[in-house]
Amino acid sequence: MKWGIIMIIKNGTILSPGTGEELHSGLRIADGIITEIGSLSAKEGEKVVDAAGCIVAPGLVDVHVHFRDPGQTWKEDLHTGAMAAAAGGFTTVVCMANTKPTVDSVEVLTDLVNRAGAEPIHVRFCAAVSRGLRGQELTDFEALAQAGACGLTDDGIPLLDEKLTEKAMQRAKALRLPLSFHEEHPAFIQKSGTHRTAPAIAEDIMVARDCMLSLHTGAPINIQHISSANSVALVRTAKALGAPVHAEATPHHFTLTEEAVAKYGTYAKMNPPLRTEKDRQAIIEGLKDGTIDIIATDHAPHSTEEKHKEDFFACPSGIIGLETALALGITKLVRPGHLTMMQLMEKMSANPAKLYSFDHGSIAPGCAADLVIFDPEDTFIAENYQSKSENTPFTGMELYGKIKHTICGGKIVWGDSVYGKN
Repeated sequence: MKWGIIMIIKNGTILSPGTGEELHSGLRIADGIITEIGSLSAKEGEKVVDAAGCIVAPGLVDVHVHFRDPGQTWKEDLHTGAMAAAAGGFTTVVCMANTKPTVDSVEVLTDLVNRAGAEPIHVRFCAAVSRGLRGQELTDFEALAQAGACGLTDDGIPLLDEKLTEKAMQRAKALRLPLSFHEEHPAFIQKSGTHRTAPAIAEDIMVARDCMLSLHTGAPINIQHISSANSVALVRTAKALGAPVHAEATPHHFTLTEEAVAKYGTYAKMNPPLRTEKDRQAIIEGLKDGTIDIIATDHAPHSTEEKHKEDFFACPSGIIGLETALALGITKLVRPGHLTMMQLMEKMSANPAKLYSFDHGSIAPGCAADLVIFDPEDTFIAENYQSKSENTPFTGMELYGKIKHTICGGKIVWGDSVYGKN
């Protein structure tokens, strides 16, 4: 995105996880590109953003969101999803393919890609691995890649056919497209949404299989929303063996346990479910030692009416997460000393960008001016979301890390002179 805007950001602490640099400096932006870093003075006509006390980091990248478009736009659509992302400091998101209709054809994908071009951030799309998410026949990977798919996933539904999964890995590897896997085997699930009725073995058995298939094929894969201590150990082992396996953790899985279900009800119902404190601690250890490369939200909006059904198990699973993810990372990982701020930025910008070969995650001359500016010491109450939905247990919590500005393509899309409400 090029906007013809010239801007200086001064007095901030620049964190560039892609290059590993921390700088106390200013930066100049022109036509959507970072042009200079150093001690800078504003020229006539340049907009000045004072980032005193703030961190200036690459715009966050979320590789796992659901914008419900097409088919369920009463929950979310491309624009409200993009605005929720901008409010959370994200400048790039990757939408999953389980829409209605499924993103398993060039026609559906092309429509999304064309409409996403009007949004204030970069909205990218995964295509489905199998036609209709039925796990029986692969989609046309080549045509979908040519039409703009950045990856492939049947997220929400596991691929149960081992030979089909192997074939998918081989074809995706040839196209240099990552595959992302939802790992829950239905044979071990009585009912979705709780640790008791959807135990960890349902995840573990699928993670073990796909880690070994990745080792066998050499195909890069991403284990989505990892929730089990055993699964973390399996990914750690697979990486040690040389498998190109990546794993993502959600803020809710490193923050909450199964006890949250009793407190928050359906607002703590998700797939895979919240698990034990042992599992939560294993996820944090996986984040600390690099076993888990990525923090992703699995932003899953649902209407209030859907989430307020009397029958817990009749309610859809999932919570929104774009507008609280960075703050939860700061509050629950950085402030307790589990991660440094640079490590958090690696897992929320550089590493997810690397998985999808996006040119994001660094701050240097010539890089795109996709940035987030936030105050790690400033607190806010989670509420008043940009998303159409409000299904999250984090509402009302005081969190550290208030976002001051989100900048995409050199234009402020959240903060001062924004689209939408603030």
